[in-house]
Amino acid sequence: MQPKAILFSLFLMISMISTNLMAQDNGMRKTDSLANALVDRHKKVNAAKMSMPGYRVQVYFGSERSKAQEIRTDFLQAYPEITAYMVYHQPYFKVRVGDFRTRLEAQGFLKKLGDRYTTAFIVQDDVKLP
Repeated sequence: MQPKAILFSLFLMISMISTNLMAQDNGMRKTDSLANALVDRHKKVNAAKMSMPGYRVQVYFGSERSKAQEIRTDFLQAYPEITAYMVYHQPYFKVRVGDFRTRLEAQGFLKKLGDRYTTAFIVQDDVKLP
């Protein structure tokens, strides 16, 4: 092969490789920008929701609204620093307390309750962000 033909072949190979690399780089940039857009969107949704998966302690479950309100009021008097929620899922009322990020935190609080709420147990729930 002549030197000019070798140089021309080498030039063609280098230009094809560089073109291929630039095309891959553009694809990566497009993928990166899509991933960044999805992460930003996820952050906005979570910020608007203002909650995260966590745990609460359920201290009452029953069909009597007045009993649920009474237990919630009693709990808030005993533990004013802990938030109490009354939830209605037809036909039952539930009183759930606390915003615990881990099951271990909820377990510690459940032990603190002692004999006051003997039927209390831990449930998974969406809790307020700290």
